[in-house]
Amino acid sequence: MSENNVMVRLEGISKAYGEGEARIQVLKGLDLKVGKGEMLAIVGPSGVGKSTLLHLVGLLDRTDEGLVELDGQDTGTLGGSERARLRNRMLGFVFQHHHLLDELDARDNVALPMRIAGKPASEARRTAEALLDTVGLSSRMTHFPDQLSGGEQQRVAVARALVMRPRLLLADEPTGNLDRAASEGVFRLIRDLHAEENLTSVIVTHNETMAEQCDRIFRLAPAGERSGYVGVS
Repeated sequence: MSENNVMVRLEGISKAYGEGEARIQVLKGLDLKVGKGEMLAIVGPSGVGKSTLLHLVGLLDRTDEGLVELDGQDTGTLGGSERARLRNRMLGFVFQHHHLLDELDARDNVALPMRIAGKPASEARRTAEALLDTVGLSSRMTHFPDQLSGGEQQRVAVARALVMRPRLLLADEPTGNLDRAASEGVFRLIRDLHAEENLTSVIVTHNETMAEQCDRIFRLAPAGERSGYVGVS
């Protein structure tokens, strides 16, 4: 992988929580590269630090040690407001729990990141409507979260993640709360949009079938053990 083709570079990443005897080392000396346009699956046992790793890449948390570089930019030098602007401009997030706002309908939930970025309401709503049509929810735009199925709620969350045209999509167990049919549908949607939007995607998952459909798999091992790539069949 050429240096100009790296979207995510992690070098010597360490992260621990707690103090004294209660301190838990979650990540230690981790190195990882993700190429531009790549869809990478991160797998590993529960509690190994997969979500922590995604939060560090997504600038939702800071490392204790090590480099987090996004498209050539060292994010360790950025202050809080600069990190927030970079998140809003460059990153899209899909979580296991959709985190939709109950008081907003589907269209306004999708439009919210644009409104936070200061975009006009009319532009934000037009963009949200187009994305909801893309994810197959054109007839559900004015429905509120409690009027949508779990799969529909997660499709709204995917649309919201893409509304700012991010270059990097981070998904943390995006189908973990869905039944098999809805899970397959949401992942197929993510995979299709990854290609159509020319995204770089990092997906944390316990779903081996989903992981095997990604370009590469990165196995995350407990701190002190060696993490690394495993083959995709």
